[in-house]
Amino acid sequence: MASPLELLKFDEARQRTWLSDKWGIVLGGTMGFGFACWVNFMRKRPVMSGLQKHLAFPVFGAVVCHFIDRYRDKYMSERDAVLRHYIELHPEDFPTPEQKKWSDVFEQWIPVR
Repeated sequence: MASPLELLKFDEARQRTWLSDKWGIVLGGTMGFGFACWVNFMRKRPVMSGLQKHLAFPVFGAVVCHFIDRYRDKYMSERDAVLRHYIELHPEDFPTPEQKKWSDVFEQWIPVR
């Protein structure tokens, strides 16, 4: 089992998944397009009318979600750095957990009829 410090170790070699940098843009664009359709529906207009709205809202949504994703990444990396530093200062509070088998974790199961 890995120590708590190894779990928070910053690893340059770790690669992000293929979708990790695209999900925010795709989600924001989809939500923007859906919002444009919803606005038209609520105003009792044809859902696909107003091409400028159907182009502007997805772009705006994609940009907003992209910046939210960047902010989240920055926040998470700062949080990990603070936790890593705290564990380095107080290693006695974070011992490496002992490795257990599942048979030791679960109680014996006896079916009751």
